[in-house]
Amino acid sequence: MTTDLRRVRAIAFDLDGTLIDSAPDIQHALNAALKKAGLERFDLDLVRSWIGDGPDMLIGRALAHIGLEEADHELRVRLRRWFDVATLAAPLSLGSVYPGIVALVEALRGRLPMVVVTNKPTPLARAVLEAAGLLGFVEAVHGGDMPAQRKPAPDLLLAAAQRLGLHAPELLMVGDSPLDLRAAQAAHCPAALAAWGYGAHAVDASLVSWRLHAPDELLALLSADQKITQD
Repeated sequence: MTTDLRRVRAIAFDLDGTLIDSAPDIQHALNAALKKAGLERFDLDLVRSWIGDGPDMLIGRALAHIGLEEADHELRVRLRRWFDVATLAAPLSLGSVYPGIVALVEALRGRLPMVVVTNKPTPLARAVLEAAGLLGFVEAVHGGDMPAQRKPAPDLLLAAAQRLGLHAPELLMVGDSPLDLRAAQAAHCPAALAAWGYGAHAVDASLVSWRLHAPDELLALLSADQKITQD
């Protein structure tokens, strides 16, 4: 498949697993909430496999794993509140920005507008971005504050394009999961796979316009200003 990057006028980045390796912090927040409820805690590899759908789905997966898929609404609300408190208290004390991301956004600043489109709720996403030193690089943060907005729905990408005054095909989605790329497909945005992220192994090749093995590859593609053939 051949796609022309010259149409791109802005970039939408996913957050967890794309800009930031936040799994250790998400694990900490989840386990802190579960501990307060007297429930089992989980190791990092398992929690990492649950990331991508936002904290409510994360909590739901944890509950299902211990046979509490029918847990009542009150417990889910308490766990979510404790998860948020733990996240806001230490947004990025254990995780880190992926190597090459800071250099990428520094190079793109002033060249192309950047936004973050994430299933993490906006207040939590902004706190993580601020702790990472990345918030000042982006024009806006579009978080999954309501279930219907969350990727793979196109809503967040369409809202980002509209806010930037662009048509959706002018907004490049960069993400690491099937949810990111399916949302891009639904919104008619081009998509680049962050192959260093959590969910890249599960992405169908048909959804990928470009496969990035490191952040600097995106800058190289944009700088080439030519048609790129998918590998």
